[in-house]
Amino acid sequence: MKTKLLAIAMLLGSMGVVAQNPYVALEGASEGAEGVVVSLPRTVLAVDVQVEHDVTLAGPYARYAQKFLGVRAPLTDKSLYAVSGTKVSLLDAAASLAAPAEPAARRVEEQRYADAEGEFPRLQADKNSLTVRTLEEAAEEAASTIFALRRHRLELISGDAGEHVFGEGLRAALDEIARQEQLYLELFLGKHVVTTQTRRFVVYPDAGNRQYIVCRFSAADGLLPDNDLSGDIVLLQIEPTGASIAVPEASPKESSAVTCRVAAPATCSVICGGKEFSRTVLPLFEFGRTVKIALPRRK
Repeated sequence: MKTKLLAIAMLLGSMGVVAQNPYVALEGASEGAEGVVVSLPRTVLAVDVQVEHDVTLAGPYARYAQKFLGVRAPLTDKSLYAVSGTKVSLLDAAASLAAPAEPAARRVEEQRYADAEGEFPRLQADKNSLTVRTLEEAAEEAASTIFALRRHRLELISGDAGEHVFGEGLRAALDEIARQEQLYLELFLGKHVVTTQTRRFVVYPDAGNRQYIVCRFSAADGLLPDNDLSGDIVLLQIEPTGASIAVPEASPKESSAVTCRVAAPATCSVICGGKEFSRTVLPLFEFGRTVKIALPRRK
């Protein structure tokens, strides 16, 4: 039996056709040192869906941006998801078992008022006294501060601010001015944040099924479970190409042969909302054929 298994290994390693196509697998039962092993070749597909989340947050002084700064700013918050790309690839059995069913929840370890991600400071940057002002007055003072910061930056660059501001001190001062200016500008112009997330879905093809609902997608909520009917279907479509991988099959009279499964090329496409996002040709065992391959004769 050991001699037979060694011959199989020599056959798979020496045939040029098999070397070019690694998707030829032994099929059936074989007995080795560890006992009987049953091999049933199957394909596991990984469908990676990449989604962009585009978030626009309106600033508290957005309505006064044109009056005090001469620019238009978004007046309302917006949140929009979009599928930016997909990819279909092959997984082995171990990788498919290790693939997470759900992504890990995002965690925020630290959140500071001055640069809290996704929101504006709870304490406005121009709030420096106990005086109660109207929103327009606060916006006007913030705009004045922006222009003052720009004047001060110009003085530093031109040297009018003093002779002893240079080197690392000058760079640190300019960086701090830029940080404060950005903080004030966001009160008018708001924030625009685009985050990208990729989720992996595992699909087990079946010879009797050409279409698989990977998940669902909503422009308002992003990726959804496949049973959530509120979203569009993210569809994996499999279509065999009709081509076959050539392997040297054993003749019916051959007494020493092994059973192998040869995968067939199939086109795997991912479609969402009537748009095709990716198309790739992969070898799938489910649409292949079973052949007998002769073992090399011992000399």
